[in-house]
Amino acid sequence: MAAGVAGGPGRSRARVTVRIVPYFDAASTAPLHPVARQALHAALDEGWADPARLYREGRRARMLLDAARETAAEAVGCRPDELVFTSSGTRAVHTALAGALAGRRRTGRHLVVSAVEHSAVLHGAELHESDGGTVTEVPVDRAGAVSPDAFAHALRPDTAVACLQSANHEVGTVQPVDEVAGACRAADVPLLVDAAQSLPWGAVPGTWSLLTASAHKWGGPAGVGLLVVRKGTRFAPPGPHDERESGRAAGFENVPAIVAAAAALRAVRGEAAAEAARLRVLTERIRARVPAVVPDVEVVGDPVRRLPHLVTFSCLYVDGETLLHELDRAGFSVSSGSSCTSSTLTPSHVLKAMGVLSEGNVRVSLPTGTAEEDVERFLGVLPGVVATVREKLGAPSSPVPPADPEPASLVVDARGKLCPIPVIELAKVIGDVPVGGTVTVLSDDAAARLDIPAWCGMRGQTYVGEEPADPGVAYTVRRSS
Repeated sequence: MAAGVAGGPGRSRARVTVRIVPYFDAASTAPLHPVARQALHAALDEGWADPARLYREGRRARMLLDAARETAAEAVGCRPDELVFTSSGTRAVHTALAGALAGRRRTGRHLVVSAVEHSAVLHGAELHESDGGTVTEVPVDRAGAVSPDAFAHALRPDTAVACLQSANHEVGTVQPVDEVAGACRAADVPLLVDAAQSLPWGAVPGTWSLLTASAHKWGGPAGVGLLVVRKGTRFAPPGPHDERESGRAAGFENVPAIVAAAAALRAVRGEAAAEAARLRVLTERIRARVPAVVPDVEVVGDPVRRLPHLVTFSCLYVDGETLLHELDRAGFSVSSGSSCTSSTLTPSHVLKAMGVLSEGNVRVSLPTGTAEEDVERFLGVLPGVVATVREKLGAPSSPVPPADPEPASLVVDARGKLCPIPVIELAKVIGDVPVGGTVTVLSDDAAARLDIPAWCGMRGQTYVGEEPADPGVAYTVRRSS
C-alpha cells in the first residue's frame, strides 16, 4: 500500500510505499482490532470525564464504564460486580496474588504455582517467599502440562492460594484448569487463573476463584487489565484503600481504553469459533511442515490440547538472536524463548521446565486475519534462513561419520562460548569416538544443561550425566550409533 506525505502550499507531494510485513507475534500483543479503534475514538469524545462525578459528563462516562464492565463480565462468565479494570494484566496478577494471600493469611502462607506460569506470577511468588512465605512449584511434562493429581498433591492445609495459567504463553499448551479447580475446591483453596492467552478464544471452565487477563492480548489497547474476584473469595486489596473499582484498582479509570478493550473482546469472541478453526489448520501445517523441510527441529508443546493460533519449535545449531534477525529481514516478525535472545543468557523458564531444546527457539503466534499465503511464504523462507545461520556458525551438515577405533573418549572445552556453540562442538566430534565411546563437553552456558540432553534425544545418542567442573559443568555423552 502507499501512504502520501503532503508538504505545505506550493510544495509537491511525496509518496512513500509502505510494505505490510506479516506479524506473527500475537501472543506478545495482538494488533489493535478495528472495532477497538472505532470504540476508542468514540469514547475519547464521550468518556473523558470523571465517572465518579454526578454531573452530565461524569454520568455519561459512568454509563460507558458500566457497559464495558457488563460486556467483559459476560465474556469471562462472572458477575459485573466481581470484575474490575486495572492498569495492565501484570498489575492484575500482582493485585490478585497479593490480595488473595493477604485475605487468607490466617489459613497459612503456602502458595502453589505451576513451573510454567507467566513471569508476573513467578515474580509475585518470589516476593512472597522473600517475605517468609513458602512456595511449591508443580512440574510439567514435556508437553508443558501439569498433572491434576500432582497439583492436588501439592495442596496442603496451610495453602493460601494456588495459581495455574489457562494456556501457556510460550508453547500454547492448554492446562487442565477444570480438573485442577475441582481439586482446589475440594481442598478449600482458591485458584487464581491467568487467562491472558486463552480468554480471546473462550471462557475459562471450572470453579476458579480469581482470574486475570490483559486487553492487548485480544486486540484491545495496552494499559487495560481485568481482575475478577468471585463472591465468597477472601480478598484484602494491597496498598492504601481507593474508592475506585471496588477498592481493588487505585487511580483514575481510563474509560476510553476500557471501552475499546471491552468492544474488542466482544468482537473477537464473535469471531472466535470460525477463526480458531481456520488458524488451527495453518498452525497444524507449520507443525507438520517445519520438521519436514528443516533438519534437526523439535516442535514443542502439546499437539492437541493447545491454543489454535500458536506453534513453537526449536532448531539445533542455531543462534536464536541471529535467527530472529534473519527472519525479520525476510519480512517475518516472530518471538523466541531461546537463551540466545535473552539479556540474561538463560533459557526460558518454560522450556527449561519442559526439558526441551531451547536453542534456536521460534514462537509463531498468528493474529486474527492471518493470510494463508503469508504462512506459505514463511514455510518457504524458513529452511534457507536456518541453513544460512547454521553455515555462519560452522554447524555440521552431514550425518555422523564412521569412526576409527581410537580414541575411546574426548573432552571438548566450550567454556566461554554461548549457545548453540557447545552443542555444535559436540556434534562435530561425536563421530571421532567409537560406538560406546564418550565425549565430555565443558561448558559454563546455562542453556547447555537443556540443549545437550535434547541433542542426544534427537540424534539417538546417550546422555550420561553431568558433574561440576572448575569452572562450569562437564556434560558427558556416550555414542550409541
